[in-house]
Amino acid sequence: MTSTTDAPLIDAMLHPVRGHMAFESCVEQLGSAIQLGIFRPGSKLPNERDLAERLNVSRATLREAISALRAAGFVSTTRGRGGGTIVESIASEWPGGAHPAGERHAEIEDIVVFRSVIEPGAAYRAAKSPLDHEQRALLTDCLNDFNQVTSPADYRQADARLHLAIASVCGSDELSKACSLVQAKVHQFLAEIPFLQKNIANSDEQHYTIVHGILDGDAERARFVMHEHCDATAALLKGLLK
Repeated sequence: MTSTTDAPLIDAMLHPVRGHMAFESCVEQLGSAIQLGIFRPGSKLPNERDLAERLNVSRATLREAISALRAAGFVSTTRGRGGGTIVESIASEWPGGAHPAGERHAEIEDIVVFRSVIEPGAAYRAAKSPLDHEQRALLTDCLNDFNQVTSPADYRQADARLHLAIASVCGSDELSKACSLVQAKVHQFLAEIPFLQKNIANSDEQHYTIVHGILDGDAERARFVMHEHCDATAALLKGLLK
């Protein structure tokens, strides 16, 4: 089952579908939530009724979306008592972009600029917010998740969960949506470059400082270190992605 502490992260990822692309939007949102580790391998997706209500789609459309995820190997379904839709461990790497180099570089530049505005601001706002016990526990739990990782894919999911958690405690749905968009794209990019231990050691230190800056109410510290953190990732992506 999904942990209750994951609820704010699910709220940050899944939003009511609007327009004529209900099926495609369901696949995109659920697929991204699985890729980012919001729904963890071995856990069950929320029940059909709750998911359909959350996404504002019919249960028939939701079933079609889950069927697509099943065909892609993201989930499996078990029948009988205790059955449900189970999240599978998926491939650790996403396919590279199929765009010309100029477009690729422009896409990377666009997302790193957007991220440099969104995520330091989120860290600042989180530190300024009066966090309740559950919000503080969410941040601490997401930080502790890094102690349990056993693969680069696990690390990238823990990283995405932490960044989404920071946005989620700010109390803005629009901020959470923006951060989920950024994390989905950054997660895809990071899966295409080497897992560099020197960078991971630096990231771990920055994550610790950011979270404790937020918990201590040190907004300037949290924002400054998050800005450094985003800049370090941007440098790697620009230098290593073709």
